[in-house]
Amino acid sequence: MGSPQGSTLSTNMAGFVDGSSARRQVSYLDSLPIYVKELIAGGAAGGFAKTAVAPLERTKILLQTRTARFQSLGVYHSLKKLMRHEGVKGFYKGNGASVLRIVPYAALHFMTYEQYRCWILDNYSAFGTGPIVDLLAGSAAGGTAVLCTYPLDLTRTKLAYQVVDPRKSLQNSVGHIYPQPAYTGIRNVIQSVYTEGGVRALYRGVGPTLIGILPYAGLKFYIYEELKRHVPEEHQTSIMMRLSCGALAGLS
Repeated sequence: MGSPQGSTLSTNMAGFVDGSSARRQVSYLDSLPIYVKELIAGGAAGGFAKTAVAPLERTKILLQTRTARFQSLGVYHSLKKLMRHEGVKGFYKGNGASVLRIVPYAALHFMTYEQYRCWILDNYSAFGTGPIVDLLAGSAAGGTAVLCTYPLDLTRTKLAYQVVDPRKSLQNSVGHIYPQPAYTGIRNVIQSVYTEGGVRALYRGVGPTLIGILPYAGLKFYIYEELKRHVPEEHQTSIMMRLSCGALAGLS
């Protein structure tokens, strides 16, 4: 006779072989509320995408803020200078704060878009189901996401703005190319900004950001949904199709 432990092991192995374990995991995911699925999917997609373009994001900030020794350079030469001064790690300075911000931002953005869209359809049927609904829901979702995550966006910008020249840091303790205080990490930025001006300081610049994000977010979702409507039904589930529509919508 086999031992009870052996029987249990055999049962577990059989379950693994016939896929019952995988089915239980799928069943668990299926049991989650739809808004939780949207939060998870949006957050994961946002974190992956932000990390993939982190070097270009860092370069964009340095060029936009006209950081010393970078204002007259193009993208390629800026990337080379960053590599020379800070190595590969320099491409991802501020990316931790960026991902920490973009995961909840993207999660909230996609989840609240669907929630706002359903709410508009249920309460304002006069709008129909066309582009106006996508535009309004997208704008409201973008504004909600910005308000909830703006302090992290401010943190990411401050960290990415810092450029350390190792040759200069050997000569003195201030190894910065510009006259800004050194920040050692996400917590240090938030503490310093909060000490300087409280909650208002953490939301400094949120007005212009909202003015920019409301039409942008609305147009992005509107264009994405509009492009999908013109795709043949047999290609609606294609990943490349969705990726292409999303990329084109992002150019809005």
